Amino acid sequence: MAERVQQPPAKRLCCRPGYNPACRQGQRAGGALCGGQGTAQGGSGKTQSPESLLDIAARKVAEKWPFQRVEERFERIPEPVQRRIVYWSFPRSEREICMYSSFNTGGEESGAAGENSDETRLPFRRGIALLEGGCVDNVLQVGFHLSGTVTEPATSSEPETVCNVAISFDRCKITSVTCGCGNKDIFYCAHVVALSLYRIRQPDRVKLHLPISETLFQMSRDQLQKFVQYLITVHHTQVLPTAQKLADEILSQNSEINQVHGAPDPTAGASVDDENCWHLDEEQVQEQVKLFLSQGGYHGSGKQLNLLFAKVREMLKMRDSNGARMLTLITEQFMADPRLSLWRQQGTTMTDKYRQLWDELGALWMCIVLNPHSKPEQKSCWLRQLKKWNSVDVCPWEDGNHGNELPNLTNSLPQDLASRPHRTVFTRAIEACDLHWQDSHLQHIISSDLYTNYCYHDDTESSLFDSRGWPMWHEHVPTACARVDALRSHGYPREALRLAIAIVNTLRRQQQRQLELFRQHKKELLHKGVTSITNTEGWVGHPLDPIGTLFSTLTERETGWRYGCCVRVLDDGCSDPQLCPPARLLEEGESYLALAVETALLGLGQQRSMPDGLYAQEKVCRNEEQLIARLQEVELNDSLIKIFRKQAVFLLEAGPYSGLGETIYRESVPMHTFAKYLFTSLLPHDAELAYKIALRAMRLPVLESTAPTGDLSRPHHMVSVVPNRYPRWFTLSHIESQQCELASTMLTAAKGDARRLETVLESIQKNIHSSSHIFKLAQDAFKIATLMDSLPDITLLKVSLELGLQVMRMTLSTLNWRRREMVRWLVTCATEVGVYALDSIMQGWFTLFTPTEATSIVATTVMSSSTIVRLHLECHQQDNLASSARTLALQCAMKDPQNCALSALTLCEKDHIAFETAYQIVLDAAATGMSYTQLFTIARYMEHRGYPLRAYKLATLAMTHLNLSYNQDTHPAINDVLWACVLSHSLGKNELAAIIPLVVKSVKCATVLSDILRRCTLTTPGVVTLHSRRNSGKLMSLDKAPLRQLLDATIGAYINTTHSRLTHISPRHYSEFIEFLSKARETFLMAHDGHIQFTQFIDNLKQIYKGKKKLMMLVRERFG
Repeated sequence: MAERVQQPPAKRLCCRPGYNPACRQGQRAGGALCGGQGTAQGGSGKTQSPESLLDIAARKVAEKWPFQRVEERFERIPEPVQRRIVYWSFPRSEREICMYSSFNTGGEESGAAGENSDETRLPFRRGIALLEGGCVDNVLQVGFHLSGTVTEPATSSEPETVCNVAISFDRCKITSVTCGCGNKDIFYCAHVVALSLYRIRQPDRVKLHLPISETLFQMSRDQLQKFVQYLITVHHTQVLPTAQKLADEILSQNSEINQVHGAPDPTAGASVDDENCWHLDEEQVQEQVKLFLSQGGYHGSGKQLNLLFAKVREMLKMRDSNGARMLTLITEQFMADPRLSLWRQQGTTMTDKYRQLWDELGALWMCIVLNPHSKPEQKSCWLRQLKKWNSVDVCPWEDGNHGNELPNLTNSLPQDLASRPHRTVFTRAIEACDLHWQDSHLQHIISSDLYTNYCYHDDTESSLFDSRGWPMWHEHVPTACARVDALRSHGYPREALRLAIAIVNTLRRQQQRQLELFRQHKKELLHKGVTSITNTEGWVGHPLDPIGTLFSTLTERETGWRYGCCVRVLDDGCSDPQLCPPARLLEEGESYLALAVETALLGLGQQRSMPDGLYAQEKVCRNEEQLIARLQEVELNDSLIKIFRKQAVFLLEAGPYSGLGETIYRESVPMHTFAKYLFTSLLPHDAELAYKIALRAMRLPVLESTAPTGDLSRPHHMVSVVPNRYPRWFTLSHIESQQCELASTMLTAAKGDARRLETVLESIQKNIHSSSHIFKLAQDAFKIATLMDSLPDITLLKVSLELGLQVMRMTLSTLNWRRREMVRWLVTCATEVGVYALDSIMQGWFTLFTPTEATSIVATTVMSSSTIVRLHLECHQQDNLASSARTLALQCAMKDPQNCALSALTLCEKDHIAFETAYQIVLDAAATGMSYTQLFTIARYMEHRGYPLRAYKLATLAMTHLNLSYNQDTHPAINDVLWACVLSHSLGKNELAAIIPLVVKSVKCATVLSDILRRCTLTTPGVVTLHSRRNSGKLMSLDKAPLRQLLDATIGAYINTTHSRLTHISPRHYSEFIEFLSKARETFLMAHDGHIQFTQFIDNLKQIYKGKKKLMMLVRERFG
């Protein structure tokens, strides 16, 4: 982080004399190093000299006192003392330098060794490289001011540059930095890092001077004049105007500069009123956050913001006051984000990732206001700021809503929910400002590992100690866990652990009392079959994440937890007392990991109400999955399995206090995901218990009908407290998919166990209400049952088939785009089960399939050769199966002849009686229920199969349903009409004579009629008949029936069509019309007096349409 402004003037005036004895050499700054190779005071030699009393005292003073207070407290300060105070006032630990120059924490930096290419670009790593490359020079410390030059080596694109760096410090903190590199960033630049580390690692090589005011005081008037003149000469272009201005003011008796005693000294350290904190470039923090927010989650901005939040937590853990300061700057930019008001106006919701950033913001403020050592004035300031943000109209709500996710739901919400005030992301932090740490019991818990009371026998609900005499802490669980998080965040891990264990002890005791209470009232509750929720605010998915906090606290303790490092051993061989295992906090044989696992199981199994709003519901699911993912990282051993068994038994027996109890609230959060994890964990060790858990969790009462009062056969069908309210479960599809995953897991595990499979099947049929999920389960079961490396599991195949049949029944009367896929799959599954399964689905087809599906897919597949080969059937079995398929086909044809008749005929081809029956069904349906298209299709099929007379019969029936108007010359039925006429012509004169009146009646299109007429006059009737029938061999006469009737109809159609076209004809269609008349003339001329008729027709046109002069001129040109 580089400053773009000049060094600020000193805030206090210096005028006291100083002294100039030689400085004691050889002292070295101590403290833990971050990524560097410096050592603690005394180095790592085998012999160490004891530290002098002067250094001990100077070091303590340098840490706590501003130098002005030292000057005011003592009238005379020896120069050696001043030097040692100045010496020890510079920061001694590289950890803070690292924290202010990189996103990564000190522990991560020191362990990475700069091997990662991304990490080498961090200012801290680059600073180390510059230091180790000998790029730091001209280092000078004057009082509380350090300066030097850092040379940036030349690269292929940039020349070598020299940066002038200046650092001011006070009480072991860097208070301001200036660098000539001009870098703009939140963090210190590499040059500031290099100079700082040079001073920490090599203090003996830094030339140290007292503050400049002390040096000036020792000079005579001549020396002072010489000093000033040389200074002006060296820097005359920069300081001459300022020097002259100051000289004029000093020579003026009444000037302001002469009214005060002394003069400012930028090297003299801080004044009493100065705030002692590390330098933080507030402007850059605001600019960077604003930039990240403007990118809207793109270009990794969300990750950058999360890193900033992590930096705040790192500062809090270091007990750095800039943590709250930096979070305030971040929050101000978040509140100023213009998208907030835009989303509010448009009624849209913020993105999920952005919403999670707001959650982290609220959680961090909760940690800050719960700082156990914050001052009242600090807390009051935070409270005012939080209330200010909270009152802004666009401040996000805690549950993610702004009313937009629950449209039209006001009337269906209970009155207390509809009218309750909305909680923002800052509400909990505001409420936490009223919390304090002065409770004596709480203080004893967090301050001592030995706080017990073995003589305590108060067994009430609010007991301070459990039956073992160990302390408990009774407070709203999320609030109590927020205290734990605050202790961890502010660098009090040992205290956090003590409080966490007390909370877990309380939860254990509460769990035991709940079990006892339920056992006392079990009969009454089960008889009612009704329960109310015992926890309206669940712990999993809660904004404060109480279970996650406890789990992290306990697991960090198990693995070593200060900045992610292992327990360090100090020079005297003793462990760091902050990292020593707390004594007597666990039972013998118990571990922190076991306690963490038990806590997670306890929280995940809690019965809790599903919250309102999309985001809150998604958070419940996400938080549950995150906890389970962390549990899955734990390697289970015998002691952990005992905990699993214990918690599983409690979950089954705890009634309304458990999400897996016999009696649950209708809108409680389902346990499918959690139960799947329990099932897979317990299965190798206690299969019976694993199945009990999984089967109990399969229910989804929010989708089930309410069981009547006293219905003990289905005790889990609960009445909602608000029976008229239909719950808005936005995550229902996800929940149903998790229910499906649980069922699939059980099916897989139960392979080969008929009893288990039957139980799982019953549970699926009873509890899963989505056809798509049941179909998926059926497919899963089929895949598992037919694995290539083993023989098919017939029991599992039957389960798969049974599920498939249920899907067929569920989707029979509803629209489903996967229906054909489902039907095909069911036939495949039934084929694998055996011939009796195929016969069974065909016998009961009407409850499973539509007639079309039954004939076109089911029966057709059953009759295919591939099915016969797959089943290895004998002849009589084939005959029986074919008979069932034909019976099905006839039944379907009777029920839906329009869509099934053709399939029925096809399936019955090899059985004469069945075929005749199917044909009769077609004839019976032709008069009423079938269209000409369907009849023509079946007629063509009949001709193809060698039944021309039947084809002719069906074609004539089809013609009675057809009606082609004059302008339908592209109608799709034209080909069928032509085919029917060709068929009739091929059969003989009588058949042609019978169909022509039907054609004349049905077809009014002149071009179609003329086409039929020509076809009939080109060959003699019966020439192409399939049967060897005699015919006359003569062409039919156009002057006699039936062709005379067809000719007259064709001429009449041309006349009518001509008049119709002329009614609305436009000039661009004139040429087309002339060609139409040419075709008409060809037809007219087929009659013996056709020439006369056509001439009269043209004359009539000229007379009637004489107004269309241009058109009539074209007619005369072509036709005279």
